Amino acid sequence: MNHSSGFRPVKALRWIGLGLVAAGLAACGGGGSSGAQQGTLKLAMTDAPACGYDHVYVTVTKIRVHQSADAGTNDAGWSELAIAPRRIDLLGLTNGVLQELGSLPLPAGSYQQIRLVLADNPSNPTPSHPLANALVPSGSTSEIALTTPSGQQSGFKLKANFDVTGGQVADMVLDFDACKSVVKAGNSGNYNLKPVVAVIRRLTTEIVGYVDPTLALNTVVSTRDPDNNLRATVPDATTGKFVLAYLPESTNYTVVVAGRNLTTVAVTGVPVSIASGITTLNTSADPIPVVTSASASVTGVVTNTSNTPLTDAAVNAQQVLSAGQRLDVAWTQVDPTDAAYGLSLPLEAPIKASYAVSGPLVFSADAAVAGRYDILGSAPGYTVQSTAPAVTLTIPDSVTTRNLVLAP
Repeated sequence: MNHSSGFRPVKALRWIGLGLVAAGLAACGGGGSSGAQQGTLKLAMTDAPACGYDHVYVTVTKIRVHQSADAGTNDAGWSELAIAPRRIDLLGLTNGVLQELGSLPLPAGSYQQIRLVLADNPSNPTPSHPLANALVPSGSTSEIALTTPSGQQSGFKLKANFDVTGGQVADMVLDFDACKSVVKAGNSGNYNLKPVVAVIRRLTTEIVGYVDPTLALNTVVSTRDPDNNLRATVPDATTGKFVLAYLPESTNYTVVVAGRNLTTVAVTGVPVSIASGITTLNTSADPIPVVTSASASVTGVVTNTSNTPLTDAAVNAQQVLSAGQRLDVAWTQVDPTDAAYGLSLPLEAPIKASYAVSGPLVFSADAAVAGRYDILGSAPGYTVQSTAPAVTLTIPDSVTTRNLVLAP
């Protein structure tokens, strides 16, 4: 069981790519195509932090799009973009950097599904013909193959919800969470790729801030957008700068800075608007304070009500501030062999500050919620768990068991 995963910092990547342009493709089932009208869909990809890896490589050969969320691989109505194979290091695309992939014609309509089809790993990789899908653990120089179940045949299924309007461009980003997508299979030495990707609009908005550069590699910065998608990035290792990009308009973002053995920091009431574009939290001369904290661990397994392990589940640890804001402190995928998980969580009280248009952020500790966490499980086809999610941690280096049971 991979109980020591704790909080794994991940780099945010942005993988841009598909301009889906109009040309006479067959309308996809389930969506309401508007006759012969066609528009353009542009897709980009970005990433959240990468959990202890220096590189995560993927090679996409094809992207398929359908108007029905339930369409099967062999159903009629798919539109697809073939891509000249190129190996992309997801962790090289941080803080708003994008990688263009191409363009594809699409009929106007509402689209509900995207599938990513990957290249096969060669049986005998060489420097000139390397692994198509692989990772390099931090501190290592050796590539380890990523196992990609169904990635080459049916492709990885992504939920989507966007409209393509005749004569216009639907500009979208695939927000690829490498931390949740790479799963270590127990002590086997094998790694599975199970992409966790949110399909979001590409907007000219971002939140910018700074942490101490000496802590940047151990820190993840995140927020929740109005659709409850978790957006995350890691600060630049040299400057400490972080960018949370492509955010929908809202006056009330909560930006969270967290990391293993670090006190969690929150900036609340952060506004984002298309008119302003960039919202700046602070400067490099006055970095967000991040200090060390003793930690404790929460471990367990995730099952359904029939006691069957849910090996595609994810677990998230949140703290709720006294004023009600939820902070995403750590998250992980369960072990794909036995549905076990492990999270390392700080014991010190989180510190918080309200956004200030001008002047420094003023931080104070929220002592009432020190060590209190909601441990939340999720899995495709299931709602929240039926077990009580709350734990209170007080003893450094202790281990608390919290098994999670999810109901359909």
